Amino acid sequence: MRNGKYVLMQLMLLCFVALGNSQHQENEQVKPNILFISIDDLRPALGVYGDTEVITPNIDALASEGMTFMEAYAQVAVCAPSRASLMTGLRPDATRVWHLGDKFREINPEAVTMPQYFSKNGYHTVNMGKIFHNYMPDSISWDEPDLRPSRYLKEEWLKRDGETFYISEAVNKSQAIKRDSLLKLRPERYADGWNTGPAWEAAEVHDTMYYDGAQTKLAKQTLTRLSKTKTPFFFGLGYFRPHLPFAAPKKYWDLYDREKIPTAINPEIPEGAPLYSMNSMYELRHYDGFNHIGHPTSSKRISKDTIQTLKHGYYASVSYVDALLGDLIAHMKTIGIYDNTIIILFGDHGWKLGEHNSWGKMTNYNIDLKVPMIIRYPDQKLRGAKSSEITELIDMFPSLCELSGIPIPENMQGTSFVPLLKKPDLSWKKAAFSQFHRRPKVSADGKRYMGYSMNTEKYHYIEWYGWNEKTGTKKAFVSAELYDSENDAFETINLAKNENYTKVISALSKQLLAGWENAKPNSEQTR
Repeated sequence: MRNGKYVLMQLMLLCFVALGNSQHQENEQVKPNILFISIDDLRPALGVYGDTEVITPNIDALASEGMTFMEAYAQVAVCAPSRASLMTGLRPDATRVWHLGDKFREINPEAVTMPQYFSKNGYHTVNMGKIFHNYMPDSISWDEPDLRPSRYLKEEWLKRDGETFYISEAVNKSQAIKRDSLLKLRPERYADGWNTGPAWEAAEVHDTMYYDGAQTKLAKQTLTRLSKTKTPFFFGLGYFRPHLPFAAPKKYWDLYDREKIPTAINPEIPEGAPLYSMNSMYELRHYDGFNHIGHPTSSKRISKDTIQTLKHGYYASVSYVDALLGDLIAHMKTIGIYDNTIIILFGDHGWKLGEHNSWGKMTNYNIDLKVPMIIRYPDQKLRGAKSSEITELIDMFPSLCELSGIPIPENMQGTSFVPLLKKPDLSWKKAAFSQFHRRPKVSADGKRYMGYSMNTEKYHYIEWYGWNEKTGTKKAFVSAELYDSENDAFETINLAKNENYTKVISALSKQLLAGWENAKPNSEQTR
């Protein structure tokens, strides 16, 4: 009898433990995967942002399932500083990465990047494409070596990147000769100095023949591999297009009628703006046929025919990346990981397509600072919504932490936008802060400046200072710019010297000096 009771009690205990374990497993939240998609030089030229010319059905579809931030800003309108900032959650004056050649890891050897932090919190981190700047990959940020399609692992291809790959063998041979010559002159800066091929290409080839297509094929294979493990992943996937050269399969060029592509609404530099506020367009001048173009302030102009071809190429490149993303997301659904994956997509800064008589980025103007930022996450209640509250790329790091259920690092200089995902119209940041270092060799007057930019709901205010490169500190105030964002969205007139705006400028100057910490939402808003 005792044995019978003992057996019964053991069975009851086993059932109780099993039930407890089952309830624990049900209550235990599975960490979401993260697909972190960077698209180089992508301004908000997407259907979801109101661009009626561009064809982007797949990104628009992603937006319909997620949240689109309509007023998102980069911290710097050039690759290396922007990416160093968003990947560390620190602003440029904290990273001290101010221009293209500043090597973030040499300057910040102890910095903990976003993938490093997620790795420490149980994520497996992998990288493909352009996440950090081209020739500054940060191997310690990732749990696996930098992934590349197999045909780009040969020695000669390890010296280049997806920005400078053409289909034409004649162009590639010419590129190699020019590259080798430039390497002898400036070996430390080869990645910035030998983009000397055509500014566009439209080869009639399969999507995978260009780098972005080849890496998408590898990304699908990598996602399949990662899906078979129990460890959540953080996958950084960086697309090179629509960065110059505008090289994309011909079928994406064929989506557009070049003659119907409109030119820029604001083709002149802003009235009353200081000349050093403009970029020199040296990026475009590196490409064949453009070495003759001058500074945007010069009388030399690009022909309308060339303008339309360049814009055509940019749009074709955007549509190419859009199609690749559509293929990637469809694959995620097929292998069953889409539902439990956070997908965040963004551009690292904007790009001028003839606006302000210029091509490229590298200014404090909003055409270069405003970026797309779209997020879709598991069990998202509010889908297809848009928020017009001010957000910044630096906000991604803390936001992804909060959505993943891991602690937000204390040193973050951005703010988690998670409350906006539930209430898109919640009163939020008072301003977004950006800056740009204008170096002497590309400045209109040959002097060095640092421009500090602040975007509020009503105004865009910029202050320019002399800059001490050795100490990394600003010198005397030089000039200001003020644009009325409500009535002059394309920034055509600098109002800084208009006496009617004296009080406005005084208040904005104090707000700029108070900085980003004073512009954060209050604690009640972030709950």
